[in-house]
Amino acid sequence: MIRVPITLKLYAFLSDYLPAEARRSNAVAIEVPEQTTVAALIATWALPPRLVHLVLLNGEFIPPQERSARALTAGDVVAIWPPIAGG
Repeated sequence: MIRVPITLKLYAFLSDYLPAEARRSNAVAIEVPEQTTVAALIATWALPPRLVHLVLLNGEFIPPQERSARALTAGDVVAIWPPIAGG
């Protein structure tokens, strides 16, 4: 099975899902099987769907309905934010 290197960035309290050593930078370099989708990546990391709000792939917003169709390629950066309230 071919694996491709990507970077996963998790922000706010989602960073708790990262390995301890990656929490300071909010990012971890990983390898995923070729053709892994954004949705599959989210599922693999056991991120609760209700907490996955904003998803960017290389800076481009990926709406929920497109996440199962967007395959990752080498060098991709996936950034995920939970819903955040503030004022």
